[in-house]
Order: sequence, then structure tokens, then C-alpha cells
Amino acid sequence: MLKPRQIILFLFLLFGLQLAPLTSVAAQDDSPVAESQPDPATALKNYQKQLDSIKQQVSKASNDTQLSKLKLTTDDLAAKLEKLAADLQPAQEKLQAQLDVLGPQPAAGALAENAAVVQQRNALNNSKKQLDEAVQRAQAMRAGVLDLGQQISDLRRVAFKSQLALNTGSVLGTKFWTPVIKPADDDVQRLDQFNAAMKQTWDASWQEDSRYGTLGLLVLAVVIWSWGRYFSERFLAWVSIRYLPDGRLRRSFMAIMTVTVTVVTTSIALNLLFLTFTRVQPLPVMLEDFAGSFYQLGIFCALIAGLGRATLSLNRPSWRLGTLDNAVASGLRYFSPLLAGLALAFGTVELINNAVSASLSTTIFGNGLVAGLIGMVLLAMPLRSQRIRRQLEQQGEHVEKRSTISGLLHMSTLVCSSVILLSLLIGYIAFARFLTYQVIWIALVLMTFYFLVLFATDLCAAIFSPQTASGKMLKKSLNFKDRHLEQMAIIFTAIAKCSLLLLMIVSLFNGSFGTTTPNSLLEKIIAILSGEGLKQLNIVPGNLINAVICLAIGIYILRVTQRWLSQELLPKTIADIGIRASLVTLFSNVGYVLLILITLAALGIQWNNLAWIVSALSVGIGFGLQEIVKNFISGLILLTERPVKVGDMIGIGGVEGDVRRINVRATEIQLSDRSTMIVPNSQLISQNVRNATMGNAQGVVTIALTFPTDIDPEQVRNILLSAYQEYEAILDAPAPYVRFSQLGPDGIILSVTGYVASPRMVGSTKSELLFNILKLLRAHRVNMSSPQEVVFMKQQAKNLANEEEQSS
Repeated sequence: MLKPRQIILFLFLLFGLQLAPLTSVAAQDDSPVAESQPDPATALKNYQKQLDSIKQQVSKASNDTQLSKLKLTTDDLAAKLEKLAADLQPAQEKLQAQLDVLGPQPAAGALAENAAVVQQRNALNNSKKQLDEAVQRAQAMRAGVLDLGQQISDLRRVAFKSQLALNTGSVLGTKFWTPVIKPADDDVQRLDQFNAAMKQTWDASWQEDSRYGTLGLLVLAVVIWSWGRYFSERFLAWVSIRYLPDGRLRRSFMAIMTVTVTVVTTSIALNLLFLTFTRVQPLPVMLEDFAGSFYQLGIFCALIAGLGRATLSLNRPSWRLGTLDNAVASGLRYFSPLLAGLALAFGTVELINNAVSASLSTTIFGNGLVAGLIGMVLLAMPLRSQRIRRQLEQQGEHVEKRSTISGLLHMSTLVCSSVILLSLLIGYIAFARFLTYQVIWIALVLMTFYFLVLFATDLCAAIFSPQTASGKMLKKSLNFKDRHLEQMAIIFTAIAKCSLLLLMIVSLFNGSFGTTTPNSLLEKIIAILSGEGLKQLNIVPGNLINAVICLAIGIYILRVTQRWLSQELLPKTIADIGIRASLVTLFSNVGYVLLILITLAALGIQWNNLAWIVSALSVGIGFGLQEIVKNFISGLILLTERPVKVGDMIGIGGVEGDVRRINVRATEIQLSDRSTMIVPNSQLISQNVRNATMGNAQGVVTIALTFPTDIDPEQVRNILLSAYQEYEAILDAPAPYVRFSQLGPDGIILSVTGYVASPRMVGSTKSELLFNILKLLRAHRVNMSSPQEVVFMKQQAKNLANEEEQSS
């Protein structure tokens, strides 16, 4: 067994080989070049020739691969023209500065200038004029190149849609198998040319003076791809156990490293393979594009195999991230390498067909074959998994329950694979091939996103954990508390998740739906934010699909963010529940407005063409929508100024209750009987509202009692104060007090007042105090005025008044 030090040296060698091509390129870039650059006229002439050549190739292009390469060529040419115009700007500024120094040409009748000055000014003017014309020509040519690129994209889109809707015959028909039974002469001839080019390359690399070098590079490529991957994974597992903290970070790190090592070792092996056949002589023209595409295909297949190995984690079942039974994982162990092998084998066949410009029948045969085999593998995977689970259940063993997402993926794979096979049977081979690669691409993107999100979450939790070395260092150096570390972990996790989510969306649209939509979702968002979107009111089915996708993704993102704000971030950063609710509501309103704008951008609607809608809305606002708009504006004022917020106890219109929710149109107030009163937001702005809890207001508990005139007021006063002072809810400051409210025919009225922490405590506190006061009064034999005594005293006073009137 290799020691860790030996493994480290081997890894350095491995990654050094990976960086070797980059080093050689850097060396080439650093080599001395001629300082003299071609003049702008020569460069523009060469660029014009390239543009004319691209136009000719576009007119002759017959498949999507050729159009895709031409699109990349136009993008590169546009970048070169932009760089040329930028490089000429300093020269323009320099010439203009020199002309400013010389000054303008003197007016007629003035003193004659020196002939040298006149000659220099003329030379500078001529040079600046040539530069200005070169810049204008470069800009005009760049605009033409961009238009050509858009035309190529339109051609790809139209050709792709027509191919998807084309019925070329069932795979069971004889027409489909014609290229095998009776291949076309042109295909055979072109394939022979391709084989001859391959043989020429092999013979050149297998010459006597370079044979051992070729053999050594091939062996090294195989060793790195097999043993390099094996020892690298073992070393990284040892690193994770030795240096990473206990928890999920080890598992997510190892899953990411499994995929990374698989892709890196495959990349190194392919680079060595490329070096094997190019170190003696360059590849023939026919093999150049094939070699580049084969490298991309190899990385794609390595990603399939790496994600499959990381998901199943057969060597370390306890480190498996997903909830998957060992028996199910063992039963699915051969599907990911089989899928990667099929994609590599038949992808290579497609690359050969593109390289030799095979006939349509041969291309259809290759597409149908790869779609059929991969479709059957995709169908067998969920069926195999379901069969193993059923066998485990019959044997009475415990089976992990599927999550909702796992069930959706299971059903989606079944449906998509069935649609692929059905499309092949009824003759829609192009559609089946398209759907096959889209299913694989979407699965790869989602699995990569899943692993990266788990790794980012675990990494942030480990970095900001109070138990780890990094967390302790942050606490010591920045004087953080545990809650500060928790807040930092939440914030950085959210940033990582949002970034990964954006990358996932862009990857799905660019890689999966890039051939069906003219622009990606990211371009749509940039267009709306930069003001360049919504150029015309032109709603087409493709734009409608984009708008629906944008709307669905946007609603999902808004809801997830609302849940994260209300349940994770804000409870740990802001203590006031009212402020938290206001922030969440305000975020929701702004988010939905932006979502509507982005959806309109995806529809291709221009604001200039919405004048009739604005006019209609203005009339509607003037009549029927006036109250709705007023309540909406009032809701925004409530959320920003916050005179009333969620959790406040308010009184309006003789009704008192707690604010539970501030919506766009109305506010919900929960009354004491648990019923809910809906109050329009405009009333909370325009009417007098009593906010009992605003500014941390205290509750006032006042009890007025009537006593006979023959009592001892000081005794009663002490009894009432003792009842208030002994009750825990009554605050010590301000201190409770007793007032002599009234002395009249009804008796002596004494009122006792105390303060509690919240107005919501007034009712319960007053009830408990009344119980205690009555108990104390009875204990001290102090009587209160009864209703009968009050009536009798009122009658006595009335009789006394009558007697006085009669005597007078």
C-alpha cells in the first residue's frame, strides 16, 4: 500500500500533467512577437475576407453542427473587431491632443504660419481622418457580424424546429436500417477518407523513432485514468477524515471530490491522448474538429460516471448523501458507467458523421440508435430500482421511504423514457434524440446543483460553527458571539444557494433549451434591467413558453426566499415580530412587481406599445379602481412608515384588537373573541387610530370603588395600596397610588391606579386585583356601598331637598 507521502507526490505529478498544456500555451504567449502590428486597413481587409467566407459557409451549411461552429466564429470575429476599435482609441486621443497643441488653422488675413507647422497639422489631420474612418468601419462591420450571428441563430432555431416535427419513419421499418443493409456510396467514400486520415495519424505517431514515446504516453494516460483516480480518491478520503470536522461536510466534500477527480483524470488522459497523436505532426483538417468535440464528449461522459459514483457511494455507504438502500445502490451500480459508455460510443459515431458530412439517412440511423439504447437504459433504471424495493419489502426488510422529489424524479424518468421509445416507434427520431440528451443534461445539472448546495451549506456551517477552529478564531479575533456566527452562516449559505441557483437556471437554459429559444433566461433578465428589453409587442408561442417558465421559477424563488426570511434569517437578526412581518411583506410586493416585469420581458412586450393599456387603466382607476389603488398605496405607507405594524394592539372605530397581517389591500385585526375584522388600509391612514403598544407603552390598571361616608379613608387607602404592591404584575416604577375621586351623596369614591408591562395585561390583572381587594376588605371588616344603600342615600337627599324648598 502506498504511504500518504507517496500519494501526495503522485497527485502533484498528476495535476502537473494537467497544467502542462496550459504552461506550454503560456510559454507560447510569452514568446517575443513582432512589435509592429498590422495597420488598421490591413486588419479590416482581413476581417472583411473572413466575414465574406462565413457568409458563404452559412449559405452552404446543411446541419446544426456547422451552423454552431459558424456562430462561434462570428462571435470571435465580433470580439476582434471590438478590440480593434478599442485599440485605436488611444491613437485617436493622442492625435487629437497633438492637434490641440498646434491649435486651429489661422483665419484668412492673419499672419502666415510656419510651413513646417502647416505640414505637421495636415499630416495629423490626415492620420486622424484615417483612424476615424477605420473605427467607423470596424464598428459598422461589427454590427454586420452581430446581425449575421443573429441570422445564424434564427436558422438553427428554424432548422431545429423543423427537424423535431419531421417524421422520418419508424425504427422498425426497413428505411431506417438502409444505411446498414445498403450504405450510400458517398458515405462509404467519406468514411474511407476519415479512416485514411486516422491511419495516417497513427502511422506518423508509430514511427520507429517515436514508437516508444507513443506507447509511454498511452500507458501513462491509462494509468492516470485508472490508478490515478483510485489513489486520488483514497488520498482525499484520508484528508477529509484527518482535517475536516465531524459531520456532513466530510460526505459532501467527498462527493464533490469524487466527481472532480473523475473529470480531472479523464481530462488529463484525453490531453495525453491528444498529445500522443499531435507531437509528431499536426492532425489533418478532417480530424481537428473531431478531436475537439471528442474531448468535450469525453468530459461529458466522465461527468455522468462521476455523478453516478458519487450518488451511489458504493465504497463508503455510510457517506452516501441521499436516502438510498444499499441493495438498491448495488443494483444500480452498472447503470451510470453503461450510460456513460453508450453516450461515448454513439456520441463518437455522431461526431464521425458530422466530420464526414454523412448523408441524412446515416445521420438519422445514428440518432435513432443512440436514442433507443439510452432510452432503454433510462427506462430500466427506475424499473430495476422498483423491483429491488419490492423484493426487500417481500422479504420483510426495512426500506427507506422515497421523498417527494425522489418520487417525482422516478416518475419523470419513466415518462420521458417511455416517450423516447414511443417517438422512435412512430418515427419522430429527431425528437427522441433531442429528448434523450435533454433528460441526461437536466439530470446532470440537477445532480451537480444538489451536491454543490449540500457542500456549500455544510461548508458554511463548519466555518461558522462555534466548535470548529475557524469559528473559534472568528469569535476571538472579531469578538463575535454564537448568535453572530449563526447569522453569518445563514447569510453566506443564502448567498451561495442563490448563486448556485442562478448558475443552474442559466445552465439549464443554455445547455438544454439553447437551441429552441433565441435568448437565455440570463439575457432576458439583463435586458429588462438594462432597459433594452421589451422592444416590441410580439407575443409568439416560444415567448409564451419562456414567460411561463420565468413565472414558475420566479414564484418558486420568491416563496422559498420568503420562507427563508421569515423562518431563518429575520428571527435570528431582528427581535421585533412586527418589523419582520413588514420586511417580508415588502419584499414580497417588490419581488412580485419585478417578476411581472421579467415575465413581460420574456413575452417580448414593449412599454411604448402599452399606451392603450395605460389609458384604459387610468380610466379604470378614475372610477372603479380608485379605492383599490388608494388601499394599495396606503398599504405601502403602512409598511414603510410603520405607524401600525403586525403585533400592535390598536383601536379604530370603537373596536380594539391585535394586528395579525397587513396585506396589499386590507389589514387583518383579531378581536378578543378570536374573530377577525378586515379594515381597508386607507382607513388606518385617514382615521384616528389608537395604538396601545406603540413605543413600548405600559398598561394602566385603574379600579374605582364606592365606600360609605363613615369609613376611615386612610385605612382603605392602605388596603388598596397593599393589594397593588403585593401583586407581581404591578410595576414598582411608576409606583401605584390612590386618589380621592369624589365625595357626594353616593358616598366616597376612591380610585387606585397601577402600571403593568403591556396593555394586553390590563384585563387579567384588573380581574385578579378585584378578587384580592374584596378579600382584603372583608378581612379588615370594611364595607362597600351596596346598590340599595346608594338608592336609599339618593332618596334621603331628595327628601331633604324637598323639605328645604317647602320651608323656604
